[in-house]
Amino acid sequence: MNAPGNHTEFEVAYRSRDASLAHEDVSPQVSVPAEFLVLLLPGFSQLCLSSLIDPLRLANSLSGRKLFRWRLVSSDGESVESASGIRVEVAGSAGERALDPEGGVVVCAGEGVERHGSRQLRAFLRNCVRQNVQVYALGTATWLLAGAGVLGSSRCTIHWGKMAALSEIYSNLDVDDALFVRDGQFVTCAGELAAFDLAIDLIRQRRGDLIGDICRHLTADRWRDGTNCQSVPPGLRYAGATKKLLTILQLMEKNIEEPLSLEEIARRARLSRRQIERLFEQHLSTTPWQHYLGLRLVKARQLIELTSMPILDVAVACGFVSSSHFSKSFREHFKVLPSRLRSGVRASAYKTGREA
Repeated sequence: MNAPGNHTEFEVAYRSRDASLAHEDVSPQVSVPAEFLVLLLPGFSQLCLSSLIDPLRLANSLSGRKLFRWRLVSSDGESVESASGIRVEVAGSAGERALDPEGGVVVCAGEGVERHGSRQLRAFLRNCVRQNVQVYALGTATWLLAGAGVLGSSRCTIHWGKMAALSEIYSNLDVDDALFVRDGQFVTCAGELAAFDLAIDLIRQRRGDLIGDICRHLTADRWRDGTNCQSVPPGLRYAGATKKLLTILQLMEKNIEEPLSLEEIARRARLSRRQIERLFEQHLSTTPWQHYLGLRLVKARQLIELTSMPILDVAVACGFVSSSHFSKSFREHFKVLPSRLRSGVRASAYKTGREA
């Protein structure tokens, strides 16, 4: 293994190559490192954190310059336990560090985000906004920005597991099914591997010529644009599926409360009903109706688990006109009645509160 501070032969080769560029003028944009204050909240995803930081580290190494800096902090200056149970040491509390307008503040949240919207955190986020500092929300952290009242009606995204609840509770937001979204002062990201795509986008703005080298070093054969949808089934985008199928899937995602008929979907996609059925059979091994129903039921489960909406309201929000049909479909799909699931969630929340 290399001693701390040493570089692999691979990295040295690229440092030598970049040294030949030293005589060229460096734009003001990259002459000063962008420093990010990374605020970790309990339950954060280590995968998300590494997916963001490692590409930035490699950009520094391959360029031979400090393009990026980062400091890990927590709300109270103490170490933070990730979702995997591993504790991460930090360099202090968020309030102790100066904010860098060249970089920004990254809030990294994961499981149980609803429990971390403290008054102290809300004040910190509002201070970031007042100082015109770029705020990056990773994973479920968009929930905290919304709770702090700083997003307004911004376009944003969040990890798909919270998307339905965020849309219902904060109806003024323009929630998009995207990997990451830039809207003014805020950058929201779905987290996990989408943080890698965001990191590549950050590097592209400073040294776009490094992107190919970084992806090869990390054995990543591609990176995704932020507008890519989270809801596209894994691997489908690169499995030879047509753009028509992706269009149909997005139509379904955006029309949950008032589901479209297959005839209407066919009209909008400019395909025949039979063509659509063949696409689903070939690429997803299911029928359009079954896939659409599954999307609606997954959203219903999110609303039951993450909001206090009455079960009947959940059914309506997911396109069911009959509560009995909703309960039957839900039980067949998840092997539990909606009411039983809600009771279990409440019992769990009560137990957690007692233990806290």
